[in-house]
Amino acid sequence: MSKMNEINIENTKAQMRRGILEFCILQVISRDKIYASEILSVLKKANLIVVEGTVYPLLTRLKNSGHLDYDWEESRSGPPRKYYTLTASGKIFLNELKKTWQGLSTSTNSIIKNFK
Repeated sequence: MSKMNEINIENTKAQMRRGILEFCILQVISRDKIYASEILSVLKKANLIVVEGTVYPLLTRLKNSGHLDYDWEESRSGPPRKYYTLTASGKIFLNELKKTWQGLSTSTNSIIKNFK
């Protein structure tokens, strides 16, 4: 495989991960209030390989869009932490993303299965 093909593959894989990262972050936050380093930990365990520099801007954008809210809470082991929760708008947004994901997943799996 040429170096150019390897670069193209890695770029496409990164774009695919970025495309679903917002959805996954909202899903993680939907369980309960959570702070950013916990979100990062969940995403890393799921092999979505993200860095803080990717997650924090997304959290800010989702907050500015009205989909997230946060509260500061004291920490036993350091400075106060910002805990994120979904707003009513965020719950609706997440439900729409779930519907879209389920449709895309079904369609994609069908193509993969039928065109091996």
